Amino acid sequence: MNRRRFLAGAGLAGATALAGCGSLSTQSTRAPPLVEDRPDATYRPTHVEGMGMAGMAQAGDYMVGLTYSFPHRFWTVTGTTAEKVDIRSEDSVHLMATVWDPETEMVLPVSAGLSITVTRDGESVADKPPWPMVSQNMGFHYGDNYALDGDGVYQLSVRVNGMSERRLGAFSGRFGEAGEATVDFDFRQSTLEQLSFEEFPESQGERGAVDLMTMDMIPTSQAPEVSALPGSVLGTDKGGDAVYVASWLRDAAFLDDGQSYLAVSVRTPYNRVPLPMLSLDGRVEADGATVFEDALTAAVHPDIGHHYGAVVETDAAEPSVGVDVVAPPHVSRHEGYETAFLGTPSFSF
Repeated sequence: MNRRRFLAGAGLAGATALAGCGSLSTQSTRAPPLVEDRPDATYRPTHVEGMGMAGMAQAGDYMVGLTYSFPHRFWTVTGTTAEKVDIRSEDSVHLMATVWDPETEMVLPVSAGLSITVTRDGESVADKPPWPMVSQNMGFHYGDNYALDGDGVYQLSVRVNGMSERRLGAFSGRFGEAGEATVDFDFRQSTLEQLSFEEFPESQGERGAVDLMTMDMIPTSQAPEVSALPGSVLGTDKGGDAVYVASWLRDAAFLDDGQSYLAVSVRTPYNRVPLPMLSLDGRVEADGATVFEDALTAAVHPDIGHHYGAVVETDAAEPSVGVDVVAPPHVSRHEGYETAFLGTPSFSF
């Protein structure tokens, strides 16, 4: 994927929330030095920043929330390699867009992405798509660092593309069309500088993660607990530090007689943040015969969450399932995730 940059602004002095523990430090856009000898896994970052609310609007079937923080360093992924994107001297904010279903409040990873057009006083400032990315404290979102033209009111026009993922259950027939919305927000450097900036000198680099933030107006992006998944859970395994949970549904409303559904939920350890935009192949054997061998399709369901699945022509109660990771999640990562989720493991359930 080629490097994309999109410009947006931050503004309304919304509530800020910061989870995790550590010592409060002076607010700054200068990130501390990276930990040396970072593990090839999720680790506690050097620091986390607070987050402010920039605006919220409904865009067709979607709700979109815009938040902002200090500019971040982050990593983009090509193949199985993560490439660092440094903070530029001209960067003003890290703007984040979260997309969710207003009825269930489930955060939706839309692989088709979204775009944001930024204008000020009728003049175009930028018209570029943000990166899909994951953060330990900010969860799954779309974001990037952006240079603004100073304090002032900016118009953000957001277009969320229609989902190509399979939509199941109550999501069937929804999210297939793009949605658009525009919000005004007032960027003030002084408001940005009031956000919290917290460092972890004693625990940085250790295996683990900081807690997810919570905001009153924006839902948290988390996969369901294993015990809450519908159907029969065939097993849970970890590879490349990601957690893979395979479940088997035999009586879902979207199935015909004689069919079952294989669902593989992929999430981060510790915080259960969904990991979208990876490629999985699946195999199912039942009664001594191979009844499915093909790619698993990205899908969303109100109870399963975001997952990878396939309708299988069998109603066997105890199948044997194999899953191969063809390509890791092609989402950008904030610090603490950039060395994880890059492998291509295989599993048997």
